[in-house]
Amino acid sequence: MWQVLSHASAFIQAAGIPSLIGPLIVWFMKRDDPAVEPHARAALNFQLTLLIYFVVGGFLAFLFAITVIGLVVTIPLILFLLALVVLELIFALLASLAASRGELYDYPMSLDLIKG
Repeated sequence: MWQVLSHASAFIQAAGIPSLIGPLIVWFMKRDDPAVEPHARAALNFQLTLLIYFVVGGFLAFLFAITVIGLVVTIPLILFLLALVVLELIFALLASLAASRGELYDYPMSLDLIKG
């Protein structure tokens, strides 16, 4: 159950809570459990990676919006950020399903920020 919860907790963003909070709580609570820790760490690494992508993408979108390049670059960046939100939900669903089968899901585009 905790393995699935660590991945599915990303859906908490629908309630307006940052999706990083769920995996972080599960990781803090269960990081000593060898069955749960890899799942929580993978979900947390993915959410931290997305946070980095959003911060950098948002900064670049703002920067380009106030420069000469303007909307030519800003609109694709904003569309990319929206696509990241959709991909986050898809990957969280796939990871939750894999965890329910007892498999560890390898998130695409995820940086290994927290080592196991």
